[in-house]
Amino acid sequence: MADIIQTAEGPVKEPAPRDGESGLKGTLASAIRLRPFKWFTSYLHDILPKGLYTRSLLIIVIPMVILQSVVAYVFMERHWELVTRRLSGALASDISALIDFYESAQTEEGYETLRRVAFEKLDLTVAILPQESLPPAGPRPFFSLLDRTLSRELTSKVRRPFWIDTVGRSNIVEIRILLDDVVFRVFAKRKRAYASNSHIFLVWMIGTSAVLLLVAILFLRNQIVPIQRLADAAESFGKGQPVPETFKPRGAREVRRAAHAFIEMRRRIERQIEQRTAMLSGVSHDLRTVLTRFKLQLALLPDSEEVQALRADVDEMQQMLQEYMDFARGDAGEVTAPTEIGAVLSSLKEEAQRVGRDITLHCEGSPIVNLKPQAFKRCVSNLVQNALRFGSTVEVRAYRQDNWLIVRVEDNGPGLPEEEREAVFRPFYRLDDARNQDHGGTGLGLAIARDVARSHGGDLRLDDSSLGGLAAILRIPA
Repeated sequence: MADIIQTAEGPVKEPAPRDGESGLKGTLASAIRLRPFKWFTSYLHDILPKGLYTRSLLIIVIPMVILQSVVAYVFMERHWELVTRRLSGALASDISALIDFYESAQTEEGYETLRRVAFEKLDLTVAILPQESLPPAGPRPFFSLLDRTLSRELTSKVRRPFWIDTVGRSNIVEIRILLDDVVFRVFAKRKRAYASNSHIFLVWMIGTSAVLLLVAILFLRNQIVPIQRLADAAESFGKGQPVPETFKPRGAREVRRAAHAFIEMRRRIERQIEQRTAMLSGVSHDLRTVLTRFKLQLALLPDSEEVQALRADVDEMQQMLQEYMDFARGDAGEVTAPTEIGAVLSSLKEEAQRVGRDITLHCEGSPIVNLKPQAFKRCVSNLVQNALRFGSTVEVRAYRQDNWLIVRVEDNGPGLPEEEREAVFRPFYRLDDARNQDHGGTGLGLAIARDVARSHGGDLRLDDSSLGGLAAILRIPA
């Protein structure tokens, strides 16, 4: 339906909006209105500090400084205006009295007495000028409290045409009053009519703000340190490193409660790991005992194709059992230690050469990193074995980048589809494509490698290799 709009020419029909046009206009209008707000919030998010200490400091200091500034300004402004009004009134009264004395004297001796009394008793410099028109009024200063107050007082007490200059010389105020036959000029010190408290205001604001900031810094620092220690302890425990012995619950009640909860959680996790490790050790011992009996019995049987097949099955079962135990055990119980990465990678190259394979090794500077040596070696070994299984050329490169140790294991195998690169990290996940054909394994190698990487605070991901196959990229904090 068309709308009727009243114009100067009469009512005009406005065409009805097409379907969706009204909604589109409303959406665009809302977006235009919200865009400045979103830009402002995004700008604030970028410039504001990210740390809890700085944010807490701003939350405490900024409102207090603003409140103090407003209160001090209102108080100072009223006091300032009151004192200035009284000083300007007194000055106007003195000038009015001098004018009355001048008009009653009418002698040269009286004029000299007027000048002497004004200078010695009232601290004013008086001059009698020939009659002339007053100068034109100049522009008022931006902050015209003195101009406004003195003009009002002169108007009410002198009641003569006047001209004042409060800007020309900063410490002198010039006043000219037009009398019947002369111009009465007065020079007064600015402090006679104006009380400047700006320095008091600045000293008050800077001094109190500095004290407030110092107290807030000292207080917040003591509150933030326990939180930082709790975060460091949690990070160390998450990386498998021992929690510092000096860590104890400190700080505010809520922080101490969180620290006690962390300590109790760490105890429960360690107790659970110990129980699981003990159970796995028992299961592993029992199963290895059975497999050992199988091997002894097979060794006593005459050699045949069936016996060889059984021996291969037993060896495969033993390898699978070892992988299951490694996956379930993880890196529990092993402590971190400074480890030379070049030595670990060299040992892996020697192991590959003993089975008739070779890998190309590049280790820049042979960095030393604080990590769990056996777990790290098992992680890289799984990556190397996986690359040797599918590629004929394998290259291992280790180097530091910022605060990270990067280990790249690349091969020239068939590669892996991008949509499968996360799925292969799931335990027991098996592929059916070309990369997995005619190859055994339990599907735990990459899962174990990623668990080791994440237990060190790092990660493991897959990418395309410069050799044409797959690249496994291991990142661990160095």
